[in-house]
Amino acid sequence: MMAMDNSIPKTQTAVQLTAADELELNTQKAVDEPGPYQILCRVEMVGLCFSDLKLLKQFAGHVRKGEVVSGVDEQALKEIPSYVPGSLPAVPGHEAVVRVCAVGDKVRGIEPGGRYLVQTDYRWIATENSNAAFGYNFEGALQEYVLMDQRVITSPDGDSMLIPASEELSASAVGLVEPWACVEDAYAVVERSSLVEGGRMLVVADAGFDGNIFTAFLGRFGRPSKITCCMQKGTLGELDIPVEEAGSVAELGDAEFDDVIYFGSDAETAGALFGKMAAKGLLNIVLCGGEFDGDVTAGVGRIHYGGIRLIGTAGSDPAESMECIPRTGEIRAGDKINVVGAAGPMGVMHVIRNICEGVEGVTVFAGDPDADRLSALSRIAEPLACRAGVTYVPYSPGGAMPDAAFDYTAIMAPIPALVAEAIKTSADRGIINIFAGIPMTVNAGIDLNSYIRNRLYFIGTSGSTLDDMKTVLGKVENRTLDTNLSVAAVGGLKVAVEGIKAVENRLIAGKIIIYPACMDLPLTKLEDLKDRLPKVAECLDDGLWTKEAEDALLSEAGS
Repeated sequence: MMAMDNSIPKTQTAVQLTAADELELNTQKAVDEPGPYQILCRVEMVGLCFSDLKLLKQFAGHVRKGEVVSGVDEQALKEIPSYVPGSLPAVPGHEAVVRVCAVGDKVRGIEPGGRYLVQTDYRWIATENSNAAFGYNFEGALQEYVLMDQRVITSPDGDSMLIPASEELSASAVGLVEPWACVEDAYAVVERSSLVEGGRMLVVADAGFDGNIFTAFLGRFGRPSKITCCMQKGTLGELDIPVEEAGSVAELGDAEFDDVIYFGSDAETAGALFGKMAAKGLLNIVLCGGEFDGDVTAGVGRIHYGGIRLIGTAGSDPAESMECIPRTGEIRAGDKINVVGAAGPMGVMHVIRNICEGVEGVTVFAGDPDADRLSALSRIAEPLACRAGVTYVPYSPGGAMPDAAFDYTAIMAPIPALVAEAIKTSADRGIINIFAGIPMTVNAGIDLNSYIRNRLYFIGTSGSTLDDMKTVLGKVENRTLDTNLSVAAVGGLKVAVEGIKAVENRLIAGKIIIYPACMDLPLTKLEDLKDRLPKVAECLDDGLWTKEAEDALLSEAGS
């Protein structure tokens, strides 16, 4: 292994999550010397994220805090001190820019001194219900130094999750590419519009249907390898696919299916089928002229983290439901877009992104219950909307609601009731983007009759891809996107716990940036810099964060 530079300390300050709702500032955490495949980095900045809060609340129960079950050799995991699954203390923080300090002698393509943007998601490394990630089951960036392993951060295709970053940009502008990429992924995601070829299918029927129509449906949309069926009424028709019969849904146990077709309108049965979908599964509800007699208890938590999807038709042909699937999660020309929780850190990004995307004729409604945060958002959004020729409408849910049926609803808070409300306020063929990560196990009662009648579509994504990161970084580098627009406050590592609490209590509109080099810097809103650090305040651009302001901050408050 390569010896560490004498300037690198033996211990450091770090934020550690030791149990659910228990954050500690550890001033004596060891700085690990890199092994042969490992990379030690100094953290330049880290943004605080609402996802840190999800980890704080769920801790070992979070889907990305679980043990790695595949994708990395078990012996390699034992050699990585920063691998902290389950109940082991975790260092959160995944929106990061790092500077390489030392590397092991078997590391290739990464040199000391290099500056990198960290891609968080290790999508090829599976946990039981999700994937591994930086800042979850591998230590994140809320510390002065972070250790990574090249065997973990390199995809099977050879792509590194350390993306080279320009020296000409502020660390904040580069680091905020990560949350902006999560926003981009929510719109750029390509939706599955066919059956999984060779997949597992479940057909449940308690309403009669035409087997020939079902056969034609398979001919158009794909061929599963096997069909499991629970048939109270109807027949599947003549098929050359193996069919296995089950007496009831309950008899299926823990079995999961890529495609689930339900002919019927029994609320209890429909609710149970959410639990029978595999990750990225598709549930197609065919009402056959019936209606549910009340709300259906649906597994809405799996839409964001599990990637499941729900479609339906009032008729008897499952092919009609497939027409409800949009090609992508993108906004469309003329859409009335409702961002719920718009003035929070991620909501600000959704609002700005949709104003500046260049889609013709859109109206962006920005709803937030906090008048101060909404005012802060409007100071940024109104001039952008004016330049883009977009109609921008801020509103408080406690006041008069907009008189509009929304074509696109983006939900920023993990509150199941907001999902139910979005169904009521959606226009025909509306998209409901469940961006906030409602926990996997959470169900909610929803009006599936209206959902199906109005041909609505739930969408949800978690994290971002490497391509998303590179796309957004390219926009930042060519100056078509300024991610610093979302910076609202700065602070040092010692106030990171306070900053996470501020995110939890929605005290600050926009992103909080932590600079470990400014260890003792209090949590400071940008508008308060003029009193606390006037030289830094002078470098703001009309109150907005800049590289010049970051340089001044590091010069004045950095170690």
